Parts: sequence; C-alpha cells; structure tokens
Amino acid sequence: MAVTMADIQHLRKMTGAGMMDCKNALNEANGDFDKAMEIIRKKGQAVAAKREDREASEGCVLAATAGDFAAVVALQCETDFVAKNEEFIALTQQILDAAMANKPETREELLAVEMPNGTVSQLITDKIGATGEKMELGFYEHITAPYVTSYIHMGNKLATIVGFNQPSLEEQVAKDIAMQVAAM
Repeated sequence: MAVTMADIQHLRKMTGAGMMDCKNALNEANGDFDKAMEIIRKKGQAVAAKREDREASEGCVLAATAGDFAAVVALQCETDFVAKNEEFIALTQQILDAAMANKPETREELLAVEMPNGTVSQLITDKIGATGEKMELGFYEHITAPYVTSYIHMGNKLATIVGFNQPSLEEQVAKDIAMQVAAM
C-alpha cells in the first residue's frame, strides 16, 4: 500500500514522532495506523532505554488547586530547549490535570493513572521517543487542607503549594505566604 503525505502527517499529529519515523512505521505496518502507532511506541521505549543513564536536570514545574486539594508536579528533561517547548509544557499540564482528577497518593500511583492515550508513564515514554531526550516525572506532591493555594515562579522552574487550617484567610495573604515559601 502506498503511504500518502496526508497519512504521514496524520500519524505525526497523533504521535508527535518525526516525519521519517512516521513514514517508516506506516510502510512497515502496510498503512495500518494502529500497528504504526505500536511500532512508534516500541521505538520510543527503545530510545528511553538508551537514554536511561543520562541526567534530566531541566524541566517544568506546575501546581494547581481545586477546593481543598493542591498538587505540584515536575516533569524533568535533559535540555532547557525541550523544557521551554510548548508540547513539553502541555504534557506537564496533562500530568498535573491527571493528578488533580485522580488524587493519587504517591508518584508511582500517578505514573499508573490511566489517560485517554495510555498511562502517565506511557505518555512520558512516547514523548521520549518523539524528542529523543530523557524525561522523567521528577516529583509529585499534594496536600489537602481547608484552604489551599499555589504559586508558580516565572519560567515554570519552581512552584509551591501551601495549605491552611483557616479557610477564611485572605487570598492575597495566602499567595504572599506561598511566594515566601518559594523564596526560601
């Protein structure tokens, strides 16, 4: 079966993989998108295994609050270039959204949370395959309190979550305290 440019672009949009990787996967799968996606996923796992010994010292830290629950996640990568990429930041936001929706207790539980395209861990592995760069969920923390707030410092390099026992605390005072915690 002849693979068209539209097929390649469609698979690329679905996976985030490079054009040649998509073309080769579609050719190998004889035009079957599901098989091609599996081929790309396996390639991503192989890339992730090769990158395991590299240091992921850059990344993106995001925090959110909802009611009495607050969470902060850090997705780490190798380079500042990837850390500032919109797709990387969007992946970090997806992971944070999964944490807010499922309220896992531990980092390992968050990695196992099911999302529309697989678990959080699989999404990270897929992104490793697309970028060729090591990524890992650096940390996940959460709190539950009568009043919670968060603060994200410019550049998504630092975030804090703070819980208070007094729900009537003025919002700006809570934000100022969260900022002071970040400054420590």
